[in-house]
Amino acid sequence: MSKSVYINKITSFLPNEPVENGDMERILGQVGPRPSRARKLILRSNKIKKRYYAIDRETLRPNYTVAELAAEAIRKLEGDSFQLSDIECMVCSTTMADQTMPNHGVMVHGELGNPSCEVISTSGVCVCGATALKYAYLSIAAGDSTVAVSSAADAPSSLMTAKHFDVENEEKVELLESKPEIAFEKDFLRWMLSDGAGAMMLSDTPNQNEKSSLKIDWIDVYSFANEMSACMYAGATKNADGSLTGWRNFDAQSKERADCMTVTQDVKQLNEFVLKYTLEEPLKQSIHKRGLNTSDYDYFLPHFSSGYFEDKVAQSLESIDFSIEKEKWFTNLFDKGNTGSASIYIILEELFNSGKLNKGEKILCYVPESGRFSTAFIQLTVV
Repeated sequence: MSKSVYINKITSFLPNEPVENGDMERILGQVGPRPSRARKLILRSNKIKKRYYAIDRETLRPNYTVAELAAEAIRKLEGDSFQLSDIECMVCSTTMADQTMPNHGVMVHGELGNPSCEVISTSGVCVCGATALKYAYLSIAAGDSTVAVSSAADAPSSLMTAKHFDVENEEKVELLESKPEIAFEKDFLRWMLSDGAGAMMLSDTPNQNEKSSLKIDWIDVYSFANEMSACMYAGATKNADGSLTGWRNFDAQSKERADCMTVTQDVKQLNEFVLKYTLEEPLKQSIHKRGLNTSDYDYFLPHFSSGYFEDKVAQSLESIDFSIEKEKWFTNLFDKGNTGSASIYIILEELFNSGKLNKGEKILCYVPESGRFSTAFIQLTVV
C-alpha cells in the first residue's frame, strides 16, 4: 500500500530586482537602430507588468546559471525541521540546462554540496516541473525515500538578448494588432519570457507545527506527441513535413546552427491546437479517470504563458462542462512573469505562504506545454 505524501515547504527564487516594462529593452538590448515597436503591443496583450532576469543591471551580463537559480531556491527550504543533509531524493528540472551534459540535476547537486543522494533530472518545457514533482512524490509513495526535494528553474533571458535577434520585420509588427498570437513567434518571444526557480520539500508526514501542508492526491501527465508534431523547440529547425533537423546536423560555423539554438514556436499550430491538446482532451481523461467535479475545488492554478490565453482557458473549460469561477483562479503571471517550468512552483509558493489556505480545501493545478503538446494536472488537499 502506497504512503501518503505531503508538500511541507515551498520556496521560490527570483534573481535580482524586478524588471519593469520600460526597462526590458535596456537590459536585453536594442536590436537595430531604433527601439522595438512590437514590445508595447506584446506587453499590452500578455498583461505582464514585472519579471526577473538573471542579468546584472550594470554589466548586462548573466549573473546566475540555471543550476545556481535552482540551488538558491532549494537552499531556502532549510529551516528548523529540514536541512539539506536530510535529502534522500532530489529531482531537478529545467527547459534548457546550462550544458548538454552532465545533466542539470547533478550540476545543482554540485552547487549545493549536500551529502550523496539520489539525483534525477526531468526534461521538457513547462511540464518538466510537474514531472519532477511526480518522481519525488512517487519515490516517497513507494517507500523508497521519506524526504525528497523537487525543483524547477529556467533562465531564458540569456537567449533573449539582442545578439540572438534580427531587426523586427515591419510587416509582422503591423500584424500584431489584428493577430496578437504572432507574439509567440521567435522574433517576439523576447518580450514574453522570464527567469526564476522554485523548490518543494516533500515528506511522508505532514508538518507537525501549526503550519499547513499540501497532501498530493494525484498527478496526471499526458503527451499528445503521437498526434502532433513539435510546436515549440530549440536546437533544431522544423521541416515542411513537421520533422525536426537537430543542431548536430549543421556545420559548427553555419548560420543555421546559430539560428536553430534560439527558442522557436509554430504559431499557427499553437493557436489552433494548444487548448485542445493541453486542456480539453487531457482534462476529459482525468475527469473520467478520477470522477472530478468543479465543485470539489477551492482554487484553480493555471499556468498560462500570457494574459492572451486567460479567457481562452476559461472558454475551453466551459466547452467541456468544467467551468471554474474566476474567483477561484490564482496566478501571479502578471507580477512574476512566465518562468516556464518553474511557473507552477512560483504560483504555488505564493498561495501556500499567503495564509489564505484552510484545512480541507482542494487545489487543481494545470500545467501545459506546447513543446509537442503535453500537459499535467495536479490535485492537492490542504491538511
